[in-house]
Amino acid sequence: MTLKDKYNNEVRQQLLQQFGYSSVMAVPRIEKVVINQGLGSSKEDSKAIDKASRELGLISLQKPIVTKAKKSISNFKLRQGMPIGVKVTLRRERMYAFIDKLINVGLPRIRDFRGINPNAFDGRGNYNLGIREQLIFPEITYDMVDAVRGFDITIVTTAKTDEEARALLTAMGFPFRK
Repeated sequence: MTLKDKYNNEVRQQLLQQFGYSSVMAVPRIEKVVINQGLGSSKEDSKAIDKASRELGLISLQKPIVTKAKKSISNFKLRQGMPIGVKVTLRRERMYAFIDKLINVGLPRIRDFRGINPNAFDGRGNYNLGIREQLIFPEITYDMVDAVRGFDITIVTTAKTDEEARALLTAMGFPFRK
């Protein structure tokens, strides 16, 4: 059973009863997943963007876009338009495939993993998660990594409150810390 089937068959009904929505369409759902990797070292190493882009592409199964600096900051030796990171926005099938891989493969491979932070919601029903190293995903082998880079994962939901979003993600199988 895929994660999308689980949402359609179990989670939607559970949330409908729990919060008493008037319509099935009012039940919160995951809209998109944004994976962002900021690379501070890319100023000195021009190949860092290419390597990070390749790794993020392997993890997400989608070609990342390069993010560029919006304005110049002299203290950081940063010029407007310089590449400073890569990001991917996943929707529909790829989003569900990534979330499934994150929950069942990625998170359990983190050392001393006790669950994800239950308080990392932004007040509008979106969840933010930081991953310290890309090696937790099976597509990335230790030999192909030149530097351990972390990335941020933002899970955007249609939930109006953090409580609804937490119930949605818990029902989807996210291992929140007790």
